[in-house]
Amino acid sequence: MYTEWKTYELGTLLSYEQPAAYIVESTDYNDDYRIPVLTAGKSFIIGYTNETFGIYKALPVIIFDDFTTSSQYVNFPFKVKSSAMKILSPDTELVLPKFIYYRMQIIQFDHSTHKRYWIQQYSKINVKIPSIPEQERIVSRIEELFSKLDASVAELQTAKEKLEVYRQAVLKEAFAEFQVKKPIREMTSIVTSGSRGWAKYYSSDGARFIRIGNLTRDSIRIDFNEMQYVALPENAEGTRTKLHTNDVLVSITADLGSIGLVPETIGDAYINQHIALVRFLNSEQSEFMAWYLRSDWGQKDLLKNRRGAGKLGLGLDDIRDTKVPVVSDKQAKIVISEISARLSVCDSIEQTIDTSLQQGEALRQSILKQAFEGRI
Repeated sequence: MYTEWKTYELGTLLSYEQPAAYIVESTDYNDDYRIPVLTAGKSFIIGYTNETFGIYKALPVIIFDDFTTSSQYVNFPFKVKSSAMKILSPDTELVLPKFIYYRMQIIQFDHSTHKRYWIQQYSKINVKIPSIPEQERIVSRIEELFSKLDASVAELQTAKEKLEVYRQAVLKEAFAEFQVKKPIREMTSIVTSGSRGWAKYYSSDGARFIRIGNLTRDSIRIDFNEMQYVALPENAEGTRTKLHTNDVLVSITADLGSIGLVPETIGDAYINQHIALVRFLNSEQSEFMAWYLRSDWGQKDLLKNRRGAGKLGLGLDDIRDTKVPVVSDKQAKIVISEISARLSVCDSIEQTIDTSLQQGEALRQSILKQAFEGRI
């Protein structure tokens, strides 16, 4: 299958240019501007600029992250974020731009050392290249298969979006009948926020330190996957914010109104200054209250007093003044049971979708691998 394929070093097929002349001067990006600012990483387009100078136009090219070895194919005018990349131009007498870009996507390369790789190492990698007509055929077949895969992925993403709409509908229906409400201040023993300056206590182990990134928008579960820990001295200010089971957490800066419910398995844990702790007098109803605050009804009340022209925030009194339903323990349990039953179905479907999306990415790599083994 490789009888007519010739071996070349990448540096023979691709000439490089330093990006200094194309680096954006202002990071005041705006989606209304015309020229995209690129990075070779996954984010790719990081914003748009109105700068009219230093625009790269000799297309198509491949932008290559010199530190991570990730790459992107570019066929539109652009500027770049930084000098940590190379702009690679294919020798079109030997190789098609799309062909060599796709070939680069399956190169296994250890980039664990923080240094630039293109000149000394990556450009020395050998690859097998067929004739131009065969390259055209392979690229066409790859893109045909990718098009079908992308259509399936888009359907899965649409299904995920519909699940989120359904989740909100479940919560909206669950709390629609509750008319009698009281301010949170009348139903809690404490509403407070975390202390500042705890970065000095960061540690590889110790007590959990809950930050905004640990709160999610689609549930009241706390995400413990990306966990920071703190090792505290005994007299540390802020130990008043040590978390108890069934405390309700509310983000009060950045992504306002994210809600978390502290589980029984929390252990020693604290919150940072961007999160408010709400401790209800009746902890039996904490889950009910957390779901209410996560619902459209609760979010509307919670966020109506947000403040700040540029950087929005919630004050503790804004939370204390937020009204929540007055319910019996029996009513609260019925509502929680109904929510849990319906949302658990959503969670199961979403897990299936996420698994399929992961398989889709693996299939993309498989298509490329087969293409460059001459098997498609």
